[in-house]
Amino acid sequence: MFLSKYNSNPTYPVPFRFFEEALNDLIQAPATSRPWAPSVDILETENELVVKADLPEVKLEDISIHLENGILSLKGERKFEHQEDKAGYHRLERGYGSFARNFAIPDTVDAEKVAAAFKDGVLTVTLPKKEIAKPRAIKVNVAR
Repeated sequence: MFLSKYNSNPTYPVPFRFFEEALNDLIQAPATSRPWAPSVDILETENELVVKADLPEVKLEDISIHLENGILSLKGERKFEHQEDKAGYHRLERGYGSFARNFAIPDTVDAEKVAAAFKDGVLTVTLPKKEIAKPRAIKVNVAR
């Protein structure tokens, strides 16, 4: 194993030092002060687009879904419920607070038939495609 002496005055340029300090501040900041965004999967099938967002410990009444001008917006808040009667926290890594995710949706989506479901901390938004956007098989006859 190679050991080297710590140099408190690195020789790399100031912008890189600023980036390193900002990254360290982000890593060491408590989770309650960091912004967070839920993880999202987007799946396309023959008939629809499906957006799934992980929203653990988020209540249904704290979630807002909007589809406007081709943009799907998911907004909400995961609240930090601090209770005095419990033992003190040793570590807080999960993010809390408000979140907003926006996704561009193609014109092939039928905005009138969008549906959403929320189960076991997973929000599923189903965006059906318009009939004209669905793939069709066309038989071609070849003359010989």
